[in-house]
Amino acid sequence: MIEPIIAAWKARRPSVSGHQGRYPMREIVNALLYLERTGCGWEYLPHDLPPPSAVYYYFALWRDDGLSQTIHDLLRARVREVAGRGEDPTAVVVDSQTVHAAAGVPADTTGLDPGKKSRGRKRGIATDVLGLLLAVYVTAASVHDNAIGIELLDQVAIDHPTVTAAWVDAGFKNALADHGRTLGIDVRVVQPEPGTRGFTPVPKRWVVEQTFGTLTPHRRLARDYEKHPASSQAHIYRAATDRMTRRLTGTTTSWRDRPTATLAA
Repeated sequence: MIEPIIAAWKARRPSVSGHQGRYPMREIVNALLYLERTGCGWEYLPHDLPPPSAVYYYFALWRDDGLSQTIHDLLRARVREVAGRGEDPTAVVVDSQTVHAAAGVPADTTGLDPGKKSRGRKRGIATDVLGLLLAVYVTAASVHDNAIGIELLDQVAIDHPTVTAAWVDAGFKNALADHGRTLGIDVRVVQPEPGTRGFTPVPKRWVVEQTFGTLTPHRRLARDYEKHPASSQAHIYRAATDRMTRRLTGTTTSWRDRPTATLAA
């Protein structure tokens, strides 16, 4: 599904020597998805995959060229089409998630989230009503949700001008709503019903929480290991891409629905 996109990218970056590359692009993609799913370090990629130096070379190129996001966005349009939705969304759901930063992550890109008493980074995402990513922003955990929300709405307004509504939780304050009005986006705070106890999905807003939940099984996202926030964003887009390719090809599997014979074996 993504081979034509990568082939077009390679055609735009011909080697001066005419060399076509030693490793098949499918194997590079396989290695990157293995890294996302297992959370291993670059140097621990299995030996039957391309060497770590080659895999990271393409990871960095695709991150800096925006190819990781381009692949993701084209697949998102396909998923929306299959779901009977228009290519362009009209509403978004915005939320943030605080994650611990690994040792070695630069201190100037991390901070303390005073609400969660957790040090690391924040991942802000905006999704459509299907829970598909529209925008991603990674920053220090000390940054207020309002600043994250403003950055996400700015991205949404540029890339998806059809969006006119956004749903957020009570962590976002009036500054976000005010900024939304300047962009033509009606920002609405959605809160649980009074007296609600325990976990209860909140209408409209639950899809963004579900998206965080579907990204978490990609162990590379269990904490933030990246020196550069741009790398963190690339990993998030690639994990979402993995989810969408499985959704489109019907290859999603779960231990919950394995045949009885397989479980017995």
